[in-house]
Amino acid sequence: MKQIFTHQQSAGPAAAAESPAGHTAGPTTGPITREELQLGARNHSMPLEALRRDITPPGLHYVLTHFDIPDIDESSWHLRINGAVDMAMELTMAALRRDPVITVPVTLECAGNGRSLLEPRPVSQPWLLEGVGTAHWTGVPLAYLLGKAGVHPHAVEVVFTGVDEGVQGGVPHRYARSLPIHEALRPDVVLAYAMNGSELPPQHGYPLRLVVPGWYGMASVKWLQSIEVVTTPFKGFQQEVAYHYQESADDAGTPVSRIRVRSLMVPPGIPDFLTRNRMLKPGPVLLQGRAWSGGGAVTSVEVGVDGVWLPAQLDKPAGGYAWRKWTMPWVADAGEHVLSCRATDSTGATQPLEQNWNYQGMGNNVVQRISVTVG
Repeated sequence: MKQIFTHQQSAGPAAAAESPAGHTAGPTTGPITREELQLGARNHSMPLEALRRDITPPGLHYVLTHFDIPDIDESSWHLRINGAVDMAMELTMAALRRDPVITVPVTLECAGNGRSLLEPRPVSQPWLLEGVGTAHWTGVPLAYLLGKAGVHPHAVEVVFTGVDEGVQGGVPHRYARSLPIHEALRPDVVLAYAMNGSELPPQHGYPLRLVVPGWYGMASVKWLQSIEVVTTPFKGFQQEVAYHYQESADDAGTPVSRIRVRSLMVPPGIPDFLTRNRMLKPGPVLLQGRAWSGGGAVTSVEVGVDGVWLPAQLDKPAGGYAWRKWTMPWVADAGEHVLSCRATDSTGATQPLEQNWNYQGMGNNVVQRISVTVG
């Protein structure tokens, strides 16, 4: 019997060393590794059939956890706000719940979504296409708290640090990311303590997390313990090393930020258990899915049927950074077909037909393709 789980196999001699993103090998053309399987078991994706829902239930929403899920007692937890501010603060959850509140519908997507479809494949969390979800996030506007603290005029970034800690790239650290001041002061950036009207589940950042609409999920730091306003750019591992578009291990790359335009389709028909290949009967079928972008509003979606592109109908979005439903009727003829979908946003950005390859496997928004047997 062929063994499908192996230790990491490199695509070249240089890959034996630890990669800049903290993995033990560079991109590979080999089978999936035990390390990837372990990551895939700890984290989970959103089933594509959940695209039928405007809002994703917490248990179906994607989860990416770098280290361990912290066990936090809300009664002893507090949030520190300090650094280049007029007044440092320590806030309990009871105090935060007395502050002004907003609810923002936001589509969050992992920056590595689509990684495992790349050739050669970067070795990390092995996402296919389902590292996404949309929720209503409720909490305190970050700008309100920064306003109370009084941000100094020479501040350049705001650093968010979580309780979760571990080692990546040989560097022990707590998960931390920063935002430029102008992004942190946006009115829709929220310190969320509720998801879809209920308390945050542990895997989604209980008791408090950051949600940055329009940015890939790495910016939305979970299990927050501190917010620091700084006067020089943050140099932490997750900011300076991880989450970069790199051409090679030696390329400094450019930081990942906003979500690239993407659309996904609900696979029609019924699946084969092992292969997930789709089967359906001939006749009318309503193809449907969702489209989103962090760069601008989604303006169109095209559906490809065996390489012929047709326009889909777009519904109104639930919010500026929430996905948008699309539909298109199709009369399925007997035979083998390939279905795909492609979104365009208001900046003119369109999903590519070929992969966006990069060393860390970030932002691969290549069009989805679904093989369907009609008969």
